[in-house]
Amino acid sequence: MPMPYVHHCDCNIRARTGVCVTELLCLVGDNHTLMILLYSVIFFLSVFGNLLIIVVLTVNKRMRTVTNTFLLSLAVSDLMMAVVCIPFTLIPSILKDFIFGAAMCKIVAYLMGISVSISTFSLVAIAIERYSAICNPLKSRVWQTRSHAYKVIATTWALAFVIMIPYPVVSHLQRLDNSTAHLCRHKWPLATAEQTWYILLLLVLFAIPGVVMIVAYGLISRELYRGIQFEMGHKKAPSEVKNGLTSAVSTGSDDGDGCYVSQRPVSVEMSSINQNKSIKSERPRSNTSEAKLEAKKRVIRMLVVIVVMFFICWMPLYCVNTWRAFDNASALQALSGAPIRFIHLLSYTSACINPIIYCFMNTRFRKALLLTFSCCASPCRHRRRQSIREQEEDALATAASMSKFSYTTVSTMGAC
Repeated sequence: MPMPYVHHCDCNIRARTGVCVTELLCLVGDNHTLMILLYSVIFFLSVFGNLLIIVVLTVNKRMRTVTNTFLLSLAVSDLMMAVVCIPFTLIPSILKDFIFGAAMCKIVAYLMGISVSISTFSLVAIAIERYSAICNPLKSRVWQTRSHAYKVIATTWALAFVIMIPYPVVSHLQRLDNSTAHLCRHKWPLATAEQTWYILLLLVLFAIPGVVMIVAYGLISRELYRGIQFEMGHKKAPSEVKNGLTSAVSTGSDDGDGCYVSQRPVSVEMSSINQNKSIKSERPRSNTSEAKLEAKKRVIRMLVVIVVMFFICWMPLYCVNTWRAFDNASALQALSGAPIRFIHLLSYTSACINPIIYCFMNTRFRKALLLTFSCCASPCRHRRRQSIREQEEDALATAASMSKFSYTTVSTMGAC
């Protein structure tokens, strides 16, 4: 299982290590109030945020785009992670006993692995989909459809169910010596099998997805940066034209013949009139251009945040799991107490961070959220449909005449 679901399973005590039960129980802090508070906050934020995403994307048919289809799958997997992981980690930690029975020991381990796998695969699918839509917009339109997204999501879910089959097999409920308490732990037939398993998880669910996200979002950021440079160069063009006209006029006064000199006031007058008209007409265009630049900069910052948060949340956990598989005794000695609780907390926060990064930071999603819960009367519904239809028609009309760099803004801002 890529993330531990109870501290007993995290320690994974084996007879060969010689670690006593007290070292296992020391992973549970004495300050239960703080632990309950932190776990409860993460739990309610994760459940509330992901439920909002599911409701908004399900109710609003206009929001059912290709990217939003992947975001819906991500929200479902994160909701599953919060519901399955957090309670079954917190309650046994407080009671110092896995009270849910042997069957739940296997079921919970299996569902935890599935939820984490689907969440990671969804993040990778979103990264690839955004890269194709932004860096290869013309080619991506051919195959990026909702039916294709449904097939990809179905494949990721099936793959997660298959990959995590070893967890219900190796998960067992065992009774502690001289105690009525039980712990749910993984009992592998061979130490090499466990080591191979955790290395496989490190590669499939962390290293490879991390590299894919870095490459995809790095290429997207480069494309957006080129778009920013293109827009900045386009803004400098009018000033360069003005300077060119001025220099040409001044040069003509010195080197031109009499015929050119006699015509110069007329050309200067006409150019000044045209410049005044162009200044008035280019004011809204300049505002639009500045808005596009700011939007692209925000997207670049958001992509950096996505990659950084992925590594912050998951790297410590997978490193600890691999370390524990190879040297359980030293891992227990170094990570018991506050460190292991902090690592657990980081992994659980991914379920509440993803909704914030991918949806709640998006203006279009926030508007859809307000319309979903505030518009109950039929006139309001009519205005909502009309406003959304007008926005989509404007976006389609704009995208039809856009260059590649301008299209990236619509593609990224249209997500969610």
